[in-house]
Amino acid sequence: MKVVSACLMGCQCRYDKKGNYIQEIEGLVRNGKAIPVCPEQLGGLSTPRNPAEIVGGNGFDVLDGKAKVIDNQGNDVTKQFIDGAHQALKIAQTVGATEAILKERSPSCGSHMIYDGTYSKSKKEGVGVTAALFIRNGISVTSEEQIEA
Repeated sequence: MKVVSACLMGCQCRYDKKGNYIQEIEGLVRNGKAIPVCPEQLGGLSTPRNPAEIVGGNGFDVLDGKAKVIDNQGNDVTKQFIDGAHQALKIAQTVGATEAILKERSPSCGSHMIYDGTYSKSKKEGVGVTAALFIRNGISVTSEEQIEA
């Protein structure tokens, strides 16, 4: 069983109320091979919402209290990102998921690249908060960009 970012199956749960539909991801869910989650919604954030980026590190640093998730209006949304990651992990563990396919560059779901915290569209290597929590709990994480290749 896999967990997938809900936006990848077409749910309009991104910060801008858009989805990132990928037919193969919807097929996994439709065939009972994957469960969709949106950690940001699970953490209590609304849709639409202000875009957010990790400031001062990556998802592991957020979990360790060394970095924060701040939206583009300066609001600290770290707690919601951590809460959502834990809720997504609970779902993943409940269904016995061993893999996750997550939305690259997201402050929750990025598995290789995230935005650098400057809101300049610049990216850096790193993982999002949910991806980091999944990795720490033995769930392998990949991105939609790796399955499309």
